[in-house]
Amino acid sequence: MYINTFWKKAVEVGGRVVIFQREQESKNQPHRRGEYNVYSTFQSHEPEFDYLKSLEIEEKINKIRWLPQQNAAYFLLSTNDKTVKLWKVSERDKRPEGYNLKDEDGRLRDPSMITMLRVPVLRPMDLMVEATPRRVFANAHTYHINSISVNSDYETYMSADDLRINLWNFEITNQSFNIVDIKPANMEELTEVITAAEFHPHHCNTFVYSSSKGTIRLCDMRASALCDRHSKFFEEPEDPSNRSFFSEIISSISDVKFSHSGRYIMTRDYLTVKVWDLNMENRPIETYQVHDYLRSKLCSLYENDCIFDKFECVWNGSDSVIMTGSYNNFFRMFDRNTKRDVTLEASRENSKPRAILKPRKVCVGGKRRKDEISVDSLDFSKKILHTAWHPSENIIAVAATNNLYIFQDKVN
Repeated sequence: MYINTFWKKAVEVGGRVVIFQREQESKNQPHRRGEYNVYSTFQSHEPEFDYLKSLEIEEKINKIRWLPQQNAAYFLLSTNDKTVKLWKVSERDKRPEGYNLKDEDGRLRDPSMITMLRVPVLRPMDLMVEATPRRVFANAHTYHINSISVNSDYETYMSADDLRINLWNFEITNQSFNIVDIKPANMEELTEVITAAEFHPHHCNTFVYSSSKGTIRLCDMRASALCDRHSKFFEEPEDPSNRSFFSEIISSISDVKFSHSGRYIMTRDYLTVKVWDLNMENRPIETYQVHDYLRSKLCSLYENDCIFDKFECVWNGSDSVIMTGSYNNFFRMFDRNTKRDVTLEASRENSKPRAILKPRKVCVGGKRRKDEISVDSLDFSKKILHTAWHPSENIIAVAATNNLYIFQDKVN
């Protein structure tokens, strides 16, 4: 894979959404894919203050989800800790002129001076991209929202926080349906929290959610209005020989994703990525070690809070390759068919536009080779938590601290 372009700015912390558009391919170089440029930037969330709870609500965006495109406009959902917003992004290259009640500057005209009826006409103008909030879904979550997922019926979506999952209709903003509630009557009895949730890609009645205990529950909304009983329960038995003080922390699932086919579930915990078959609940069918060399570093990772980092994972379009992030701006790819894996680095120092990425290797003890990096030299402040894969092409987006990198496979 080689670099297409990157953009230096943090797009989440400040509550802004930045949309990139791939430019048209050049006629002179038809095999060279177009560059990605900024298409639109808008402020999605502002900082708020909850006066009842004396709590500051950050503008930081936790998740963004696209809706399927139905017309020329684009729609997306964005959420901070408490509020989900539906945005419409559209283009305008014409403006109306010739109003009857207003002059060309927008000032109201004197009605006594209007002697004839004018028919407004559309005049060409420079292309302008507008982002407008169409819906605001608020006041439904007591705890921080960690997931939003659009249903395959394209009429509903769900939002999940630590203890509850709510189902929303896109047309109704003042009411949601609580479909999962794991809050105990006595909060002292709380043993686990919801960490991620996602709808099945094809069956609108089915969804899955993961927990901090490393378990996954598959629920069917046809069974009951409140899905307090799961249809399937996925959990891998713990190996007693690997039991340690950090076992519960590193087993917490940070992300869960259905495969595009809907047959498999992928989960990411701190050290591994696992693939589960929906027809087998007792253990995963595949387990991939992301950075097992950190197992000896768990004590220091606990002290600097890195052990609580929440890494995402993602499938490629054909479900044959999976990708997830690591530290030192490394990201990992695993080929499910060949069982080969590769570590790549997204950094400005080692990456120039259209340069081919070189695989990286981490050395654990012993003699270090020239092209290897020692596990003691890893920079834990540089981490790749968010990744995305194009649904049909070999193009990926990797967010590394305050840089966004877009990589694509090499085109001859």
